Amino acid sequence: MSRNVPNDEWMQFIADGAEPEETRYAPSRLKARVYSALVQHQAKSGPLMSLTEVVAGGRDLCVFEKLVQITPTGEMLDSLNFCRTCHARVLAEQFERAPIYWRGCSYVTLKKC
Repeated sequence: MSRNVPNDEWMQFIADGAEPEETRYAPSRLKARVYSALVQHQAKSGPLMSLTEVVAGGRDLCVFEKLVQITPTGEMLDSLNFCRTCHARVLAEQFERAPIYWRGCSYVTLKKC
């Protein structure tokens, strides 16, 4: 190709000759550890959103969060980091295909992407 070719055509010429790379994803164990660290860091700076706010934002709750939500507790308990004490977090951080199947669990979502 000559140097007088417009940029769009030149870029298309280069793209046509390139082979697409295989898409790679981070391991779910790594994603689980990063997610846990982010939520833990966020919890240190102040209370997390209440479960009612989480649901209003369009996110599902896991079985344990739903249990806390329907229990008549105060706002402070409603804003705790429940994943920190859940065995699903431990499984997700240790096993690539952790056997977690609860609907609404953030760690299940990390396995899917």
